[in-house]
Amino acid sequence: MPARSFRSRKERLTFRRSGRSLKMAEAHQAVAFQFTVTPDGIDLRLSHEALKQIYLSGLHSWKKKFIRFKNGVITGVYPASPSSWLIVVVGVMSTMYAKIDPSLGIIAKINRTLDTTGYMSSQTKNIVSGILFGTGLWVALIITMRYSLKVLLSYHGWMFAEHGKMSRATRIWMCMVKIFSGRKPMLYSFQTSLPRLPVPAVKDTVNRYLESVRPLMKDEDFKRMTALAQDFAVNLGPRLQWYLKLKSWWATNYVSDWWEEYVYLRGRGPLMVNSNYYAMDLLYVIPTHLQAARAGNGIHAILLYRHKLDREEIKPILLLGSTVPLCSAQWERMFNTCRIPGEETDTIQHLRDSKHIVVFHKGRYFKVWLYHDGRLLKPREIEQQIQRILDDPSEPQAGEAKLAALTAGERVPWAKCRQAYFGRGKNKQSLDAVEKAAFFVTLDETEQGYREEDPDASMDSYAKSLLHGRCSDRWFDKSFTFIVFKNGKMGMNAEHSWADAPVVGHLWEYVMSTDCFQLGYAEDGHCKGDTNPNIPYPTRLQWDIPEECQDVIETSLNTANILASDVDFHSFPFHAFGKGLIKKCRTSPDAFVQLALQLAHYKDMGKFCLTYEASMTRLFREGRTETVRSCSSESCSFVLAMVDPTQTVKQKLRLFKIASEKHQHLYRLAMTGSGIDRHLFCLYVVSKYLAVDSPFLKEVLSEPWRLSTSQTPQQQVELFDLERNPEYVSSGGGFGPVADDGYGVSYILVGENLINFHISSKFSSPETDSHRFGKHLKQAMNDIMALFGFSSNSRKEFH
Repeated sequence: MPARSFRSRKERLTFRRSGRSLKMAEAHQAVAFQFTVTPDGIDLRLSHEALKQIYLSGLHSWKKKFIRFKNGVITGVYPASPSSWLIVVVGVMSTMYAKIDPSLGIIAKINRTLDTTGYMSSQTKNIVSGILFGTGLWVALIITMRYSLKVLLSYHGWMFAEHGKMSRATRIWMCMVKIFSGRKPMLYSFQTSLPRLPVPAVKDTVNRYLESVRPLMKDEDFKRMTALAQDFAVNLGPRLQWYLKLKSWWATNYVSDWWEEYVYLRGRGPLMVNSNYYAMDLLYVIPTHLQAARAGNGIHAILLYRHKLDREEIKPILLLGSTVPLCSAQWERMFNTCRIPGEETDTIQHLRDSKHIVVFHKGRYFKVWLYHDGRLLKPREIEQQIQRILDDPSEPQAGEAKLAALTAGERVPWAKCRQAYFGRGKNKQSLDAVEKAAFFVTLDETEQGYREEDPDASMDSYAKSLLHGRCSDRWFDKSFTFIVFKNGKMGMNAEHSWADAPVVGHLWEYVMSTDCFQLGYAEDGHCKGDTNPNIPYPTRLQWDIPEECQDVIETSLNTANILASDVDFHSFPFHAFGKGLIKKCRTSPDAFVQLALQLAHYKDMGKFCLTYEASMTRLFREGRTETVRSCSSESCSFVLAMVDPTQTVKQKLRLFKIASEKHQHLYRLAMTGSGIDRHLFCLYVVSKYLAVDSPFLKEVLSEPWRLSTSQTPQQQVELFDLERNPEYVSSGGGFGPVADDGYGVSYILVGENLINFHISSKFSSPETDSHRFGKHLKQAMNDIMALFGFSSNSRKEFH
């Protein structure tokens, strides 16, 4: 009930609204409105400051709508431009006045049709006819150019050419692509011109599958699997393939929606460790040790990226000398996005805009507005807001400190708890604030990062902190959580369902470079600029969490703690050499590392295993990933030769080159839509819809990936001039182990002389040890390089 006050003989009821903090309200802050109810009527007083803020907020919203509309028009007519319409129409009108009919009689037909109206003069009809024909011609040209570009982009022969050699046909093809690609493309300009992901032939996929498992199976097992596969390819496979072909004609991408739903959203296990992944800060550099300042610059840089994203000013990723575009669809849900738990399946909630973030510190949640006076907060102003949170002495409310553990545990308890306790009142308002925030920020109380005096332990601790933290201090459902540590180090934890790691990596590269090279810091370590005392304080989110819900929180936290404590992580920089020296060996850096991983795994386990390397299918519209089965017969032959003392260096080199070429061929097949696993996965989904059983598909999809690998690409090399700033190298990122008795390995090739590795496994497995595998990997890298005659001294000279 509102408070009542009695003055003279009048009873007054006063309501007040403001954006001020309950504890730290400043006297000069204006309220939005104030009105008093009296027996004489309503006395209404409006605040000019509040009206100004409302006006500026509305202006900002309408600007965004206009920009979206403008970008929609520009993207909609690409590869043409809106101005080209005027050129075409003027050209048509000019030929008409020159008594030349460019329309082959179409303009005359339009003129006769208009003549039936009786409302236009002859000159007006001629002008309207010319404009209508010019517009139609312009639209036809756009459709023709777009279709031609789609046909051109369907050609992938350039990818299978020998490295460094380009045929005349490929050069002509490249020129044609550039001609039809238009000028100054925006982020989504190429989307409608990208080809659809093709459905491979069942027999081709089955044959490639059998080839991939041959080195992993005994003769009897392989014979049995061959019989199952051949029966599937002849009988059930074609029936399932028919439905899949039908879907490929109807849907934009026959894989992506099912992949998102069945691999990610329907998973009922914890997201933490099992699905989410992380990105690290720069390896050696901490530009400021002030936590609030680093958060200020970092948050502002993220928001600058969002601003560019909203305006579609981010350039699309182009391959082959800025010729071949990749799909940009995954950027759409980067911000203002949250995964919402459900009992059977989760959903992804995405908003067009969000004007606040939520910051977590010492078990408390704060809502921070990102705009003031109609503009984005400056870095120093964000630092001021973060410092206010750090200085806030208030204690967490009951159940608040561990609340985020709900997002770290099993999905079903979190879904039921959310429905029962967060569907109304202050809990709903506060949860909405978190889920509808632009992104989530954690001010971590620990100090992390590379320490020269103890590099292994410091990097391992840093990786584990980003991967799972304390299990209750990251909101694992948000599209990403931006984490800033007490000593100024930062990082990111990302949810996987909405996009893959290269998309988050693109954002992260921009944030790190903008933070260091554009925004910078003052001499005292603070963000540049001045504070602004007029900005309202961050608002504490209010919770009323009953004991029953707190019990669920504790259960989720226990589940998450068991999972987190079982993660064995080893993250380390490999300094011996990098891709510069590998390229001197005339081989693919990725193939080199993958073969080193095969050799390391064999030395570690004494056997080969099914290996997953993530590739991408973004050459196609709405493409995501495909699997490269890195363990091949050729790689196994090479590994066996490396551990055989009777084999000569020449024989090992020959087998290495064969295995390397095979790996590159498999990678190219995966990128061009001829992979194995996504096709088999979709056939399996169709079989479930049809309620038919396939022993072959069931066995294929139940095979564990005991070595799961992924390369983190550097996509914006121009942002980091490593020749001038050699210490500004990225640490990359990593993920948890996919199999309970296997390894997860992520790596990034930084510059010419550094490779960062992130290895994960589980302590509970007696077969795995991340540090042991790391030692084998370092040795394998050096052993393979030694085949090419590069000694330690010659590597130092190359550095």
